[in-house]
Amino acid sequence: MAAQPEYTDWQQILDLIKDSSESGQHEMLLTMLLTSDERDALIARVNIFRELLQGDLSQRQISQMLGVGIATITRGSNELKSKSEQEKQLLAMLLKN
Repeated sequence: MAAQPEYTDWQQILDLIKDSSESGQHEMLLTMLLTSDERDALIARVNIFRELLQGDLSQRQISQMLGVGIATITRGSNELKSKSEQEKQLLAMLLKN
């Protein structure tokens, strides 16, 4: 019988990140798991959601401000459209400084 990977679904990864956070190891874990480009993409994604939820700028303005393609903004917008108002409000609260 072939060996099976230890981690097979997203919830296991979320649990790993949660456990690493509780033990103060989340920075090390995420830095090791994500390449520099992936970390930059995650920063952009967070900023995309923040700007879309604020609603002050057009998608084109967000694209120019963040230096990402309009398609990247559209993907973020489409992801937000699939969420409930409550989920959007929770995300907006998380992303406030």
